[in-house]
Amino acid sequence: MSDMEASLPVLCLAGPTGAGKTALALRLADRLHGEVVNCDSRQLYKDFPIITAQPSAEEQAHCPHHLYGWLDTDKTMDVATWIGLAKEKILEVRGRQHVPLLVGGTGMYFQHLLRGIAQVPPVDPALHQELLSRLKSEGAPALHEELARTDPDLAARLHPNDGQRIVRGLEVALGTEHTLSWWHVHAAGAPVCRGPLLCVNTPIKELEPRLARRIDIMLAMGAVREAEKAWAACPCEEAPGWSGIGCRELCLYLLKKLSLEEAKLLWLKNTRAYAKRQITWFRGRREAIFIASDDVAACLDAFEKEMQP
Repeated sequence: MSDMEASLPVLCLAGPTGAGKTALALRLADRLHGEVVNCDSRQLYKDFPIITAQPSAEEQAHCPHHLYGWLDTDKTMDVATWIGLAKEKILEVRGRQHVPLLVGGTGMYFQHLLRGIAQVPPVDPALHQELLSRLKSEGAPALHEELARTDPDLAARLHPNDGQRIVRGLEVALGTEHTLSWWHVHAAGAPVCRGPLLCVNTPIKELEPRLARRIDIMLAMGAVREAEKAWAACPCEEAPGWSGIGCRELCLYLLKKLSLEEAKLLWLKNTRAYAKRQITWFRGRREAIFIASDDVAACLDAFEKEMQP
């Protein structure tokens, strides 16, 4: 991307799950003539709009939304491919003289957009296949424990059932001279865009009751039926789409490995743990600007300052 393209203004709105990013994004879209671009790796999947808390049809009708709900359950999405898709949407939005609002909770997406994607050397395909075989025979949690010893920073950001990203972390650590965390810091390319990284500042104690209520609402909206339809289309427990929080727990319920109440409790436990990891990760970003979920003025002020020459 040229220097001119790299300077295209965007606004990044990040933070933990359940913090109120969607509502704030819609208010910002009104003020900035904005269009929302999804920066959440789980909200890419088309079979789980309820379980992954994708913006509702009414919310998406409020302003244009991009990259939500289109990826098949059996497909993976690597960061480099997503960056290419996001770059394309950013340029389209700017071409309409609108502001791209990049909204989500996947920290690495924001990091690579604003700092550039790591130039990781290719890894031996045989090593990749070996790790995939181990993933199938040993399970993702066992490989996650190994990753925690090899690349603890990466392991802390990943759910123990996220087999795709766990395998990627292990293959880089075993197949190159450094861990994936090292490559992300020391071998980044040119940034895709510039803009403030605004993070909704919601303490975990305040989030906990919201997360519990949200799961109840999802179940009332038909989350179990959604999971049943997804299973009919992709009856494979190891498919990438099933590794997401909520998806995994309901999959275990469908397979009669958990009761619905057990699945619900595990879903809440894993969601809370994920939110804590997100909060920790964003607090470690030196460029992060922390704002309240209703502070539109602070968001607009940060955007204006960032866009000054």
